[in-house]
Amino acid sequence: MDGLMMDFQLTLPHLLRRAETYFGNGEIVTRLPDKTFHRTTYADTMRRARQLAVALKELGLERGDRVATLCWNHHQHHEAYFGIPCGGFVLHTLNLRLHPNDLAYIANHAGDRAVIVDRSLLPLLEQFRDRTQIEHVFVVEDSYEELLAGADADDWVDPELDEREASAMCYTSGTTGLPKGVTYSHRSTVLHALGVAANNPLGLGVSVADPILPVVPMFHANAWGYPYIATMVGAKLVYPGLHLDPESLLDALAGEKVAWAAGVPTIWMGILQLLDANPGRWDLSAIKGMFVGGAAVPRAMIAAFEQRHGIPIVQGWGMTETSPVASTACLPHDLADVEDEERFDLLAFAGMPLPFVELRARVGDEEIPWDGEAMGELEVRGPWVASGYYDTPEQADRWTDDGWFKTGDIVSMHPRGYVQIKDRSKDVIKSGGEWISSVELENALMAHPAVAEAAVIAIPDDKWGERPLGCVVLKPGAAATADELREFLAPQFAKWWLPERFEFVDEIPKTSVGKFRKTALRDMFAQEPTPAQPA
Repeated sequence: MDGLMMDFQLTLPHLLRRAETYFGNGEIVTRLPDKTFHRTTYADTMRRARQLAVALKELGLERGDRVATLCWNHHQHHEAYFGIPCGGFVLHTLNLRLHPNDLAYIANHAGDRAVIVDRSLLPLLEQFRDRTQIEHVFVVEDSYEELLAGADADDWVDPELDEREASAMCYTSGTTGLPKGVTYSHRSTVLHALGVAANNPLGLGVSVADPILPVVPMFHANAWGYPYIATMVGAKLVYPGLHLDPESLLDALAGEKVAWAAGVPTIWMGILQLLDANPGRWDLSAIKGMFVGGAAVPRAMIAAFEQRHGIPIVQGWGMTETSPVASTACLPHDLADVEDEERFDLLAFAGMPLPFVELRARVGDEEIPWDGEAMGELEVRGPWVASGYYDTPEQADRWTDDGWFKTGDIVSMHPRGYVQIKDRSKDVIKSGGEWISSVELENALMAHPAVAEAAVIAIPDDKWGERPLGCVVLKPGAAATADELREFLAPQFAKWWLPERFEFVDEIPKTSVGKFRKTALRDMFAQEPTPAQPA
């Protein structure tokens, strides 16, 4: 039909050219291993990205070939984020926290032909490279520079990609079964960046004037899209390198006047403890908000950051399969000014879906009512939601016949449409035929003044089938007993929800992306009871 819009392809070369043309002087800052800061610009970074694209082609790599990265968050990794897909290849970020056996499987399954690796991670690569098809290894600090030096950025020609071609891929962490690959298209990557940038829940926008610090690893789900979002709007980027301890992050947040940061709850819990212990040490007045996701965000943490430090927390929900951001905790006009207690309750939900993302929750074939009580499995669909796993047909049952992805998250739906994550389907506790949310118990426990971290798991019970067990890490110098914790929970939950048993531990095992590794806790405590008092 005449008169319609032109068929403009949504591909990453457009963002590369945009950054060079309009934001060339914008800064990309990286904290180096020696803790000094390296500074470069978008113009130089995108020139080097074009060199990388040219060099990979001259190596003999073909369109669609996988090029892996095994790197921390830094400016060279940013170059790879653009140089690889803008050359027509597929960026495959390897999770450096996985076991070498998992990495060998993932690199092989993806068919990686080359890898860019930090020198500090070479020993890890050497543990699995001989079990892969990797032909070329480029070390960031030396051979990678030689690779770029041999290529002319002016030789780069836009490969005129179809927006549905693959731009990147990431594998799930494989907590149950083998890791599964998710392939992102150029179209899904661009739309995801637009969707996240446009759906700022605080109404403040992410703009060229707002420095962004992605603590979330670049090896996990495209760092939640922030390298692409920052490049799209021309915002200053601050990469922390391998320095993810609270003090280093706070130094970077303050020193670089960061407006937005993004990371998992365990990172921000450590930062909160350091801020509480050192009031006034860091000037964080530039911060507009911190995006937190990857696991449920404790309500107590949201309240503490805002009330004690004036920093808003924005909770998001998503998965590798959703690129990953699918919802954020935003409050419409009529709820923005409610009393703090109700507002923090709502901000502790996973929120509302981003534009063009659709959510539903079902038990069997029936959708659950939006009453905040009924629980069902969350399903999702949208333009940046995977339609299947890469070369894994046996997992097709994760998608419904009408195209919805079954997330495995057990949720309830607030009457206004907010999603409240109750549990993962594999972690939900079924006691006497009724569900108990481990996430709600964990969030409540972490509001206790003596508790640093808490995880709740299901343990077998002869009478009830399963019962909750609380695993608790106490703050340094703090004390609490099982009875005290149970009394703290009692006003908030039905009696049958309360754990009979608590275990006090030095630390809670975590997955490669910072989530509680409950399988390890079940291995430790699901058998014979042990004394439920701290040592």
